[in-house]
Amino acid sequence: MASRETAYFVSDVHLGLDVKDPVAREARFVRFLSAIPRDTTASLWLLGDIWDFWYEYRDVVPKGYVRVFAQILDLIDCGVKVYFMPGNHDIWCYSYFRELGVEVIEQPCFMEIGGKTFCLGHGDGLGPGMKWYKLMRWGFHNKVLQKFFTQLHPWLAFRLGTGWSKKSRLAKSIGYVFKGESESLWKYAVEVSSRRHVDYFIFGHYHVAEDLLLPTGARMLMLKDWMDEETSDYLYFSGMTVSRGYSKNIEK
Repeated sequence: MASRETAYFVSDVHLGLDVKDPVAREARFVRFLSAIPRDTTASLWLLGDIWDFWYEYRDVVPKGYVRVFAQILDLIDCGVKVYFMPGNHDIWCYSYFRELGVEVIEQPCFMEIGGKTFCLGHGDGLGPGMKWYKLMRWGFHNKVLQKFFTQLHPWLAFRLGTGWSKKSRLAKSIGYVFKGESESLWKYAVEVSSRRHVDYFIFGHYHVAEDLLLPTGARMLMLKDWMDEETSDYLYFSGMTVSRGYSKNIEK
């Protein structure tokens, strides 16, 4: 993967989740995509849970999101490199995104951008502990179990998937407070940056906006979810440093 000078990072848009105003949320995301400069020195990193539930069959993909895909295709046609990293809600992407020209990557992804080293991830399951969650995550990624799920009719599969999502922490609108040094993700970033140089760690998943300096000197930034216009955020790297932007400030 070639180094890019300008990069945009976003996660946890949860397109399709029927919480608060899903139509307005999708419109904000489309506005964000349309504001990215059509420049061959730019890249877009979609760090998971962009879709609240995504499961593609060989001949069937979720309906909708036409304006989102139109913007992504326009970015790619203009030379912007677009990466997608599956989260815990949109794991089940196989060939469709690649056919569109999106590069699908797995966490953790170490990338050199503008002379800086980035460690990128959705953030779920990284670090010590979380045995039950990691077991569930293994099940979601297991090819045999995926094969069984594929045997379900899409009508049933999508209702099961969206029903599970509505029971998640996000759908219940329960806020999460990041606990700093006691978090598995913090421990993961400290351990990694103690044995190799990393300038920036960028994660989503926790639905909190954080900007933390690790004891190793690396900087860990976390992306907020897109449930509310006031807090719908993204990160961008302009070749000098990583900064936070908000969708409410993007001109309509």
